[in-house]
Amino acid sequence: MGELFDQTLGQWLLNPLAGKLVLVVIGVALIAIAMRLLRRTVTRYVHNNTARYKSRKLVTSFGYLVAVLFIALVFSDKLGDFSVAFGVAGAGIAFALQEVITSVAGWIAVSFGNFYKVGDRVQLGGIKGDVIDIGILRTT
Repeated sequence: MGELFDQTLGQWLLNPLAGKLVLVVIGVALIAIAMRLLRRTVTRYVHNNTARYKSRKLVTSFGYLVAVLFIALVFSDKLGDFSVAFGVAGAGIAFALQEVITSVAGWIAVSFGNFYKVGDRVQLGGIKGDVIDIGILRTT
């Protein structure tokens, strides 16, 4: 029984996909640690609340982008075979996610248009409130 387990474990460790998965887990963990340290550094050195908030959001978004690019780079040899399928799927996803894409465009307009910022008191549709967070899909 032990010899069978050793053979199975040896085959699993020699599998290229398993090696890539281990590399992805380690890489994403390192990116997450770097993001956390960078957010902590931003919090320590940026004293303006609005600038601190935007800096932390930028660090988080950049970290997610780096993680996605890292995963795509690790599996890049497998992505070439699926380029046509990704194109067709992308068109279908864009059609299905029209509202989400509109929300992202609205978030970009609010973030860079300075209509309101975190901490402002706003009134929308007869409801008054303070802006707590400006997210991609919704503003709290």
